[in-house]
Amino acid sequence: MYDTILFPTDGSDAAESVLEYALQIAVEHEATIHILNVADTGHDSATTVREEVVDVLETEGERIVAEATQRAKDSGVPVVSAVLQGDPHRTIVDYSEQSDSDCIVMPTHGQRGIKRILLGSVTERVINTATVPVVAVNPAKDRSLAYPPKHVLVPTDGSRGAELAVTQGIAVAKATGATLHLLHVVETAGLGPETRSGRKEGELTDRASEIVAEATERVEEASLDSVTTAIEYGTPSKVICDYIDENEVDLAMMGTHGRTDFSRYVMGGVSAKIVRTSPVPVVWVREPDTESDESVEL
Repeated sequence: MYDTILFPTDGSDAAESVLEYALQIAVEHEATIHILNVADTGHDSATTVREEVVDVLETEGERIVAEATQRAKDSGVPVVSAVLQGDPHRTIVDYSEQSDSDCIVMPTHGQRGIKRILLGSVTERVINTATVPVVAVNPAKDRSLAYPPKHVLVPTDGSRGAELAVTQGIAVAKATGATLHLLHVVETAGLGPETRSGRKEGELTDRASEIVAEATERVEEASLDSVTTAIEYGTPSKVICDYIDENEVDLAMMGTHGRTDFSRYVMGGVSAKIVRTSPVPVVWVREPDTESDESVEL
């Protein structure tokens, strides 16, 4: 299902640890991996050496890409490499479109500096603007990364973004033989004491059952046998992370809706928390922007 994978790297320890995961995905799907370094031209990186102007970032980028390319070759993965200048998140998204990438794999954070341009903010902007799924991996978590997954989680709220995540989850589960978990979280934080156990919660539970039933029907139509469903109560981001730990989930799928206006972008509150705290990689599927839709995921 993934024939071309884009891996942006800044050469940081975070990126290097995630490269191994990207290569595992490439091996599983017999894909070509594109390794990209973006020299952030928003920074003054030029220095004069022997009367010639040398871009330090681009020179360092060539070294970073060469080392990552060699790791890909050692793993038997076909590889294409590139070093480009520009705004990091825009360049990554543009390159993904030009290379017909099927997904982008990148760490949730990096380090700032002349050699470190890949930050969490860049990853979040890519999630909110890319036209293909983005696999965001938190390299700080004390958990080994392994692909293919055995348990795939799709938290669903019935939104269009969640529907796209269910579609992606079904595809990954079918391609890898993983068990698919469908989870709906009834958010109780906004319910007052007088409604927490009354009619309002009952209505939310009924709606939750409908959402899970609709997602389950789609799974059955796809002839995916191994599926489990759950309805939980609490704060969505915490419940999702707890469910991941308690059910040995090793990959999650989530939908998000991002809107861009020049340098502006927005990201749903739940999404922002999950992208930074998830103990496992998360595949983010974005709902395309429309002129009439001003909403934000969750």
